Amino acid sequence: MSSFIKRVGTTYIPVVNPEKSSLWYQEMLGAVENFRNMDKAILEFADQSFFLVKAKKGERFCFLDIYEQEHFTMTFEVNGIDRLIEFNSFLQEKGVRVGKIENRGHPGTNFVFYDLDGNMFDVWSELSPTFKDRLD
Repeated sequence: MSSFIKRVGTTYIPVVNPEKSSLWYQEMLGAVENFRNMDKAILEFADQSFFLVKAKKGERFCFLDIYEQEHFTMTFEVNGIDRLIEFNSFLQEKGVRVGKIENRGHPGTNFVFYDLDGNMFDVWSELSPTFKDRLD
């Protein structure tokens, strides 16, 4: 059976202030804003759409795992360890809360970072094979 689903098109991220968050995502992640009103901002980056949706203070895009550790729900990919280190340094220089670069026992290297609202995201040094083929 072939898969009906071809890609993830949109991700919804809770934020307190869509305008302020949109500017942050543009500066830190290279997002392009396509639309904004009082309730949301629609951004394009990483080959998909992101809706920054105005939410109650304290709402976050994470969950607790079985060890009661906060866990991210999304991993961004960069093209190699050098780009991972460069991105980590860039975020640190901008004052973004960033985790240490770590080896998690699988191919590639990772680190986490947090947006203005405390949403945690992961970054991985390996591109998915399908996406890497598109770049070649």
